Amino acid sequence: MKELSGIFTKINIQILELLSRENLHIREIADRIKCSPAKVHACIKTFKKNGLAKEIDEKNKKVIVLNLDDELTRQILGLINIDNSVESRPVRERINLFDAISPLDFRYYGRSRKMMEKLQPYLSESAFIKYALKVEAALTKTLAKNKICPNKIAEEVEKACRQVTAEEVYAEEDRIKHNIRALANSIRNKVSEEAKPFVHFTSTSYDIIATADALRYKEFTGNALIPELLKLESTLINLALREKDTLQIGRTHGQHAEPITFGFAIAQYVSRFGSSIQRIRKASSNLRGKMAGAVGAYNASGLFFENPVKFEEEVMNELGLKASPISTQVVEAEFLAEYVNSIVSAFGVIANLADDMRHLQRNEIGEVGEYFEAKQVGSSTMPQKRNPINFENVKGMWKEMMPRMMTMYMDQLSEHQRDLTNSASMRFIPEILAGFYVSIARLERVMSGLQVDKANMQKNFDMNKHLIVAEPLYILLAANGHPDAHEYAREMTLKAQIEKKPLIELVKKDKSIQTYLKKLSKKQLDIIYNPEKYTGIASEKTQLVCELWKKELRL
Repeated sequence: MKELSGIFTKINIQILELLSRENLHIREIADRIKCSPAKVHACIKTFKKNGLAKEIDEKNKKVIVLNLDDELTRQILGLINIDNSVESRPVRERINLFDAISPLDFRYYGRSRKMMEKLQPYLSESAFIKYALKVEAALTKTLAKNKICPNKIAEEVEKACRQVTAEEVYAEEDRIKHNIRALANSIRNKVSEEAKPFVHFTSTSYDIIATADALRYKEFTGNALIPELLKLESTLINLALREKDTLQIGRTHGQHAEPITFGFAIAQYVSRFGSSIQRIRKASSNLRGKMAGAVGAYNASGLFFENPVKFEEEVMNELGLKASPISTQVVEAEFLAEYVNSIVSAFGVIANLADDMRHLQRNEIGEVGEYFEAKQVGSSTMPQKRNPINFENVKGMWKEMMPRMMTMYMDQLSEHQRDLTNSASMRFIPEILAGFYVSIARLERVMSGLQVDKANMQKNFDMNKHLIVAEPLYILLAANGHPDAHEYAREMTLKAQIEKKPLIELVKKDKSIQTYLKKLSKKQLDIIYNPEKYTGIASEKTQLVCELWKKELRL
């Protein structure tokens, strides 16, 4: 039985308000509400006892997470949002999930707590504020290291940055109509008069924005995206190795070509996707920040530092970033463009894979199948349907996100030292990253449960198995002196189709060709008589490619 009598206290409601926006460590909660950690711990204990919250590991620390899957938790949060009589800092009205406009928010990750826990810390509006605050704290800390202000002021500003919330920043922005000045004011509201002058000191808005974005995208890539990419790559490697000897007809132009193995077909994507991971890693590690001022010439910081470039580098070092070699008001656009391009390029690889798997599920092909849950419905009107919805979704998401790369290229143009034409468009980059992440997770899930129909693969191969030998036949005849081997093989193929007889049967009966056939080795004849063996080194190449990428990516 849940004990709710002690839930609706002032401090509990304050904590619930905080946790409804972000996951926090007990000490962070204590700092925000100006309370002892012991008191917060007691409150969290009550929450956990009633199933309202839990503790998880996040970035090497324990944080408290609300259990939003619990109906009681949702009801309590609803009461907090509506009841204006509650003696706590008021919470702005929140948009109901069903009122969200972007399908990303509702359909693709909003209903998944697990997905939100991966994306929200880096790609949300509150995440941007969190990272912008980190930049402001690093700035003041570096000022103190260079004796521009006392260490105690840097500590005071850093503490204030931990306490500022996205809610109060955006409330201030509503008032003054400037987001970064609102950020600075929110910090200033929490520090002493002595510390106020050193908040946002010598910096311009885009020093903070560009650096915060570089930092959060870099950390998103390393902490959330790369592990998911490696998970998919491992799944593809395991599938390729498992099916490295599974016979499949290769297809070019949608037509039967030469035999391969299904593992070999997957190994193509193992290699392409492995290269994509490397490009993403490289591009994310090369994202740049700046602390060069309003036109990039260090006008303000040059008033206080003999070497303002060194000062900029020190701020970036605090954050684990590199500084842009030269900037205007904005960072050189190519660093971010290359990063997003690496994402979009990788998106193309998985869209290609998804499209191949989708086509292999056609009824007339039926070589693979998505795992279907017991209660899953394939069609609203045709109960028998089992549509390849996951593969289609990945391709559809790519269609939406891929053209946005054009916007990134257009954002390379900024007049003189800066205009605002990239301001709105840059805010949509998190959508590209979120869409890619969601698609990776979806594809990994469906590929790990992919059902391979070997019998159908064999059946499809058998449809044209007796014509497949045309290529090795003509090559071997030519190698042994036949003057027009390709034309001979072509004519015999047509004859086989007309007479509905196996090609090799007609060849064996053709006395004019026996001289050449006698010159063939046992192995060569075996391939001609058994086209299943005409797979080249598909199996061996699959093994080599998979081992290479296991080593390259340390899987």
